[in-house]
Amino acid sequence: MTKFNTLLVRGGKPDDNHTGAVNVPIYNSSTYRYPKLGSDVRWDYERSGNPTRDNVENVCAELENGDRGFAFSSGMAAIHAALSLFKPGDHIIIGDNIYGGTFRLVNDFLKPRGIKFSEVDTQNIQALEEAFTPETKAVYFETVTNPLLKVSSVKQISKVAHEHDAMVIVDNTFLTPYLQKPLDLGADLVLHSATKYLGGHSDMTAGIIVTKTKELSDKVYTLQNSIGAILAPQEANLLRRGIQTLNLRMDRHIANAKKIIKYLERSDKVGRVYYPTVDKNSIDYAIIKDEARGAGGVLSFELKDGLDAAKFVNSLQLIILAVSLGAAESLVEVPAFMSHFEIPKPDRLAMGIKDELIRLSVGLEDADDLIADLDQAFKKI
Repeated sequence: MTKFNTLLVRGGKPDDNHTGAVNVPIYNSSTYRYPKLGSDVRWDYERSGNPTRDNVENVCAELENGDRGFAFSSGMAAIHAALSLFKPGDHIIIGDNIYGGTFRLVNDFLKPRGIKFSEVDTQNIQALEEAFTPETKAVYFETVTNPLLKVSSVKQISKVAHEHDAMVIVDNTFLTPYLQKPLDLGADLVLHSATKYLGGHSDMTAGIIVTKTKELSDKVYTLQNSIGAILAPQEANLLRRGIQTLNLRMDRHIANAKKIIKYLERSDKVGRVYYPTVDKNSIDYAIIKDEARGAGGVLSFELKDGLDAAKFVNSLQLIILAVSLGAAESLVEVPAFMSHFEIPKPDRLAMGIKDELIRLSVGLEDADDLIADLDQAFKKI
């Protein structure tokens, strides 16, 4: 059986490359010739399939040990397709701290169209169990939440959901298939904002869905082809290229994150560091150790009460103030004023997101340079 690191580089190759090219060509054709009327052709129209996109979809399916992969124009397009599997009257249990774009999709688009949702702390298995109704069709959650890095158990949630004949949909953007394979742990569908770690270079947007069964694959393909938010060939090629170095990048992200965490824990201006393996007695640590190979390259930390988060991030010179994560360059944001700004302050504080909370997506730079940048910023607050 081909090992994971080899699949990253060599997986998913199409069978129509007659030139000897080492890399998959970028097929920019929107339509394809029929040899004659009525011919059974593999390719007919780009929305329905494209050899370049097909390659990266096959790679992702292989990496996840899934039946089939699907590439979309953004992570939100993938999430939209996944949640479009359901109809008015269906009930879906969702994590109580999901990505803001998913939150808007659920509340502004899907709820008004008759799909019912209940928010639950998916780390609390008893609360999850109590949320099921006869109409519950799925549980949707993020393995690691943003920005407080709480970890939910794919194994436990899948066991409970399947006892209720419900599907399990996992957003595993933070961990990637390099660190965790949710389908192997019981999930039915895994998705990623491939804009982040899978692409890895802040130069494209993409979303990925990988399904566990052919039955589910057929449904997702119908949605992908019908809704039409497919990944273009040029972006599919960038994603393919990014995936080839996923293992090397994730190892460096994690190594740098560990060094920065040690630095932050010694700082007299930091009140708390959030990262799944910081507290060895936590449920987060226990789940990561049991179900994943590592905790990823994102961490958060709180400045001590009264310190100015805005002044701190504005003083950084190397680390870039920007939304998103999972890139080669280190990115920092203040959730209270950026990613979670739309949430009313009382609700935000109840979630644990203080004004002093800072999220850092650790990049691939030298860790000593990143620490020096943090250090000079601390001196200015």
